[in-house]
Amino acid sequence: MRLKSFTYVEGKKKKSIKVEVCDTFWKKFSGLMFRKSSPPLLFPFSKETTLSIHSLFCKPFIAIWIDSKKRVTKKKFINYPWLNFSGRGKYLLETPVNK
Repeated sequence: MRLKSFTYVEGKKKKSIKVEVCDTFWKKFSGLMFRKSSPPLLFPFSKETTLSIHSLFCKPFIAIWIDSKKRVTKKKFINYPWLNFSGRGKYLLETPVNK
């Protein structure tokens, strides 16, 4: 697995993070499901839209929806199994919470 650097803006701060890019159907489908450990996952999409996710079979994580200008539009700590969440963006960043 090769990690890439991704930079985005949260509030007035620029943040850079090393991510695994999930750019195939299977990677987007499975995301953090069943992973014991994982680097942050970045899901790029072709255009800005409403992006829905679930927390099935996932350990706690932070979901960050990012628009086409790489600004955070929504951030949510997810510690609930079996729930759905959505936000608007062109990118979705899922960052596992290490416990």
